[in-house]
Amino acid sequence: TSGSTGRPKGAQLSHRNVARLLDATEAWFGFGPDDVWTLFHSYAFDFSVWEIFGALCTGGRLVVVPYWVSRSPQDFLALLRAERVTVLNQTPSAFGQLVHAVEQDGHEGQGGAGLSLRHVVFGGEALEPESLRPWFERFGDQSPRLINMYGITETTVHVTYRPITQADLEGGRSPVGVAIADLGLYVLDGSLNLLAQGVAGELYVAGEGLARGYLNRQGLSAERFIANPFTNTGERLYRTGDLVRWTAQGELEYLGRADQQVKIRGFRIELGEVQSQLLAQPEVREAVVLARQGAGGARLVAYVSLNDAVEEGVLKERLGQVLPDYMVPSALVVLDALPLTVNGKVDRKALPEPEMAGVQQYEAPQGELEEMLARIWAEVLGVERVGRRDGFFELGG
Repeated sequence: TSGSTGRPKGAQLSHRNVARLLDATEAWFGFGPDDVWTLFHSYAFDFSVWEIFGALCTGGRLVVVPYWVSRSPQDFLALLRAERVTVLNQTPSAFGQLVHAVEQDGHEGQGGAGLSLRHVVFGGEALEPESLRPWFERFGDQSPRLINMYGITETTVHVTYRPITQADLEGGRSPVGVAIADLGLYVLDGSLNLLAQGVAGELYVAGEGLARGYLNRQGLSAERFIANPFTNTGERLYRTGDLVRWTAQGELEYLGRADQQVKIRGFRIELGEVQSQLLAQPEVREAVVLARQGAGGARLVAYVSLNDAVEEGVLKERLGQVLPDYMVPSALVVLDALPLTVNGKVDRKALPEPEMAGVQQYEAPQGELEEMLARIWAEVLGVERVGRRDGFFELGG
């Protein structure tokens, strides 16, 4: 597993870990010999463990998806129909592109777009419920069931379970639900104190799914796998690095990576909140928001794919009505589709650098003072020219 550092680590997981994952989730899914699964993901991605053994250990059929079919939502949709697939495992990004293919295809039939799906299981990325609006608007809460399963390699693929319904579109957060039965979840502060309902903290996982540690990385293993301070049985906790909080319903809400919170102009920002508001716009099909470092410091950049054309200024104006100004992206980059990694996650490294240009129609500076300011801004912000109607923060300041 590479995690956020990009440096691969070997997570030592036993066969028993996988067997107990299937046993502990059987009551939720009831997988059996009538089910058809796809191996959509690379076998270097932990999601494939669930796909391969979920199918073969319950007597099901596993369809190995050719690489180029996995890269083409239209071809993958055709495969799902032809093979009558019943269990689909997807990252939210890959499923979003599949939903777009369903909309373009226009196929009408039983089971929703002529599909035989019983379960769609999300994993590998944070799920923004708003991204599922096109699916629910077309099919409602009818079959298949959409299930969000938060997890990490070091805890054997899945940790939590949460059915997603149309009602979740109004929540705005990423609900990840309750623990798999043989796991324990702790939301702790930096001093390992338990946190109350509604308070954000780091998630720690205990129980049967934990890896033995990292291969040949004793120091890192000791840092991430710690003694459980709430028991005296020698049990360990895995420190996930993910921020969560308990809801009033006793479920977990995912808030983002602890190491990926960003500060813009001194304000702490949750990127998922901006993404959620972008996805709420009817013209926006996909969205991801990054903090990009520029000559003037960090700035927010949004990457979107669209259902319908919309001007950048219109989107920014709408965002400004529901978000404080420091959370409105300085730039919006429109792409045909967001690039995905071989694992079906958004490939952030492949997102292009934005072109920071004047937001208003260019109007030359007038007078010595304006010309001086324009030169300073151009140098500080790394842009070619600055007009007298341009805004410092809109240019990335």
